[in-house]
Amino acid sequence: MVLRDFSNIVNGTIIGDPDTKIEGVAGIKDAKKGDITFIASGKHMQDLRASKASCVIVKEPFDGIDIPQLKVTNPHYAFAKAIECFYPAQAWKPGVSSMASISEQVGMGRGVTIGPFAHIAADVSIGDETAILAGVYIGEGAKIGNGCIIYPNVTVREKVSIGDRVIIHSGAVIGSDGFGYVFENGSHYKIPQVGGVIIEDDVEIGSNVSIDRATLGNTVIGKGTKIDNLVQIAHNVKIGENSLIIAQVGIAGSSEIGSFVILAGQAGVADHASIDSGTILTAQSGISGRVAKGTYSGYPAIPHGTWLRAQAAFAKLPEMSKKIRELESRLRRLEKEDAHDDSK
Repeated sequence: MVLRDFSNIVNGTIIGDPDTKIEGVAGIKDAKKGDITFIASGKHMQDLRASKASCVIVKEPFDGIDIPQLKVTNPHYAFAKAIECFYPAQAWKPGVSSMASISEQVGMGRGVTIGPFAHIAADVSIGDETAILAGVYIGEGAKIGNGCIIYPNVTVREKVSIGDRVIIHSGAVIGSDGFGYVFENGSHYKIPQVGGVIIEDDVEIGSNVSIDRATLGNTVIGKGTKIDNLVQIAHNVKIGENSLIIAQVGIAGSSEIGSFVILAGQAGVADHASIDSGTILTAQSGISGRVAKGTYSGYPAIPHGTWLRAQAAFAKLPEMSKKIRELESRLRRLEKEDAHDDSK
């Protein structure tokens, strides 16, 4: 491929030789001759000048760069498209393994792949071009849409509904029982969890994620939402569209998360919380109740700007404590001197 061809794909503007050959994609430090790389900001200019890449994707052109530059609106997106061009997604060979266990009451679309040791229960429907790989369990009455990829050893429990183009990585469990108990007669009595889970279109679910079924009704993951590894989503949670739920987040039962929300790593959401669309909760933060749109940090979470000032003050506490003790000591001396003068 030459740079001109790739420029047409990403609607870029070339500064330099449009016939530059592109043979691969690499990060700025690892690139070699023939590779295309990208730079998101000027802080990596030293790396770019030392790079052996044949061309670079930029948001704005840089002066003094010897290799061709491809100006685009979003360098990260263009870089992702470059990876797609040179490393196309794996194409699963359609067909059903003879080692799979499949009920006779399964509706299967065109071009479906079923790997060895997968188990597909009764009344399951599977859409066109979906790949269900080795060791996957699909429970009774589950529905899976078109163009999905379900990686090895995923469990999709009964009454789970999965939309189109959903990706589920290994070890995820969709539709496990919600954690519901009532204390009676000295023990914890299990509340039956008889609801379902709805995963809408274009959702991606990371490895070892657990999404619990609702007690009644449905747990819902909105269209385009991406969930990182090791996330726990409890029963009856509702997450809007195009949200990002990052590693080790825990969301307790019946919480409602809006659209375009970002929950950073190890953030915690208490039960029955409500988070407005467009909110960002930074790493290791915790919230409860209703949270208006904004950026929050800390536990319990407070507005991010306030948290930054509090952290700055916190770092000075030892010095401030020392100063307070000195001032208290001076004050006691002054009080003694005043008392001594008054006694004369």
